[in-house]
Amino acid sequence: MSQFENVTVVKKANVYFDGKVTSRAVLFADGTRKTLGIMLPGEYEFGTDVKEVMEILAGELKVLLPGSTEWLEINGTGEFTVPAGQKFKLDVRTVTDYCCSYISE
Repeated sequence: MSQFENVTVVKKANVYFDGKVTSRAVLFADGTRKTLGIMLPGEYEFGTDVKEVMEILAGELKVLLPGSTEWLEINGTGEFTVPAGQKFKLDVRTVTDYCCSYISE
């Protein structure tokens, strides 16, 4: 899906790591939420409250998922899922465009 229809976008940005990671929330009529954002090169660790599906739209990065010892490499586009209540690490190599979906189970 290259665009979202009939949504509300929250103007105020979510800003992390001194502005190196930013996103905007997109709210859907059914109550679901996604964020659209940009990550600058760097190393980051995030935690999840609910299950997250991270879609990489453009960029180069490595991801260390919970319970894994091997980094997943994404060059260009890709996707990964992180369970609720977990932490994951990112090693972002180039400016990366992403869409994160939050899944309440």
